[in-house]
Amino acid sequence: MPKKTLLRVSNIDTFYGGFQALWNVSLEVKPQEIVALIGANGSGKSTLLDTISGLIRSAKGGIEFEGKSITTLDPFQIVALGISQVPEGRRVFPDLSVLDNLILGSYNPKARPKKEQNFKIVYELFPILEERKNQLAKTLSGGEQQMLALGRGLMSNPKLMLLDEMSLGLAPIVINNVYKALRKIRERGITILLVEQNVRRSLDEADRAYIMEAGRVVLNGNVADLREEEEVKKAYFGI
Repeated sequence: MPKKTLLRVSNIDTFYGGFQALWNVSLEVKPQEIVALIGANGSGKSTLLDTISGLIRSAKGGIEFEGKSITTLDPFQIVALGISQVPEGRRVFPDLSVLDNLILGSYNPKARPKKEQNFKIVYELFPILEERKNQLAKTLSGGEQQMLALGRGLMSNPKLMLLDEMSLGLAPIVINNVYKALRKIRERGITILLVEQNVRRSLDEADRAYIMEAGRVVLNGNVADLREEEEVKKAYFGI
């Protein structure tokens, strides 16, 4: 039996002031998938994540989560439904402790009762965060701050995580560790929509991908099929 759609984005347009950033964008994400958004800087990937999470309003089209419209909901309502965004650049609170950063992730009403359970999950995935829970976030390395950002996202008890450029600026060995954690997050039943600059890596890790150019989806499909597309080979692999 085919899986139901967890997230459906239908024909959305999004504007920044008078500038149109997204044009008639549609996508679907099914439960427990890893879906990648691929494209050059300025192609609209981060804008799409921000629109899904309610940080920006779409001017046209609709967004559904678990079959219910979230198009006009505020970000805090969307988080409470089970969508968590981990933004580009980590954006941890530098002058708060690791522990306090994690606690801030658990403030929505549905996550609060599961706070201790979610702490356990985060510390199992990222033991270094438990070791350094009393340190200020600004004293962590870049990789540890990314782990903290992921951990904070997990504290909201998500069903879907929106991850924006999580490997940006990290050393290869750290990237490997972060992706290892990502696979474990998926094993826990959490679905992932991933924006990633490293196209080869995202096509290795994802089940399906959407390729964006100038605010439009120009290709989508299973990653195995997309690797064989001539446009993808030329644009991203230099073939």
